[in-house]
Amino acid sequence: MSMPPPFPPQPEDTASASAEDAALLATRCPGCGSQLGFAAGTSSMRCLMCGYFAEIAHDPDASVDEHDYETWAANNAGRAVASLGGHVLRCEGCGATTESTAISTACQFCGGHLVGITPTEGVIPPEAVVPFALDQTAARAAFTKWVTSRFFGPRALKDVDAEESLRGTYLPYWTFDARTTSEYEGQRGDDYTVKVDDDRTETRTRWSHRSGTVRRSFDDIVVPGSAQLTPKEARGAGSADLAKAQPYRAEYVAGFSTVRYDVDPPRGLETAKQVMAGVIRADVERAIGGDRQRISQIRTAYAAVMFKLVLMPFWIATYMYAGKQWQVVINASTGKVTGKHPVSAVKVALTVAGGLVLLVLALYLYSRTRT
Repeated sequence: MSMPPPFPPQPEDTASASAEDAALLATRCPGCGSQLGFAAGTSSMRCLMCGYFAEIAHDPDASVDEHDYETWAANNAGRAVASLGGHVLRCEGCGATTESTAISTACQFCGGHLVGITPTEGVIPPEAVVPFALDQTAARAAFTKWVTSRFFGPRALKDVDAEESLRGTYLPYWTFDARTTSEYEGQRGDDYTVKVDDDRTETRTRWSHRSGTVRRSFDDIVVPGSAQLTPKEARGAGSADLAKAQPYRAEYVAGFSTVRYDVDPPRGLETAKQVMAGVIRADVERAIGGDRQRISQIRTAYAAVMFKLVLMPFWIATYMYAGKQWQVVINASTGKVTGKHPVSAVKVALTVAGGLVLLVLALYLYSRTRT
């Protein structure tokens, strides 16, 4: 059985763990011994204490590889990621070990940065990462701007500070490529005008049968690889700018939590096909032509399906208000903010009342003009 490719080679300062434990990225500052973490918006790791910067060494020959879906499916039939275990991480700071399914996390004892190097057997490692562009300060500013712009939010909402719960998290996303061939059947509608009587015409439609084939090449259809965000939150936050993606290196995730995918490639592909279906339907409508279209059937065959796993950055803010927990998601690549917030019943009532007053006034003025 062939296995997914290993993580890309790491720099020479990578610490190797025992045979039973996963390797651990060296995250200690060579100057003061404090923690090194990826500095958002840069290409470096930075010491949290002395400010030392260590440029991330990039392999000029590194590339972002994709998996052939048919080959992967043949070799991994019946293997769900939920049935695969985690791996053991050893903290470079205090020496404690912890088992986790996450790619990166924090030591539960000293808060040190844990980054797994050796993947769990059967788990597809990330091929690419879109690094954090927004640091915590920028994320906090985006959160504050979002909160203060909620018109129907209670006035006290503007005093909410989510700094303590603001956490940087990489979430997994799948991208799919495919060549599609779609056979369709339907009807083309051409409008024409007929004179009904001396003063009136009527538009009617002449329908004719149509069938044919449309082809399309899809590249990088992005779908979530985790249920960490609800579908609505995922749509609202959007995905990161893939043009900024870099070949995966463990340094990029140091200091952030990184969630392992829980949406397997088959489920991801089904979601991607739904996205493709909308584009294919639009292609079919254009191929049928006319003023109107009726589509009775579309049969699509997929070829050369390729996929890869990309880590995308988000700041997730969780805050309490009126005894209830609320979550806001900040896309750390694009700056887009989405989330839920409490609604002030008083503001809603005043807005409705104001609308009714304006409606009554408009009706009154209109009646006066008619008299």
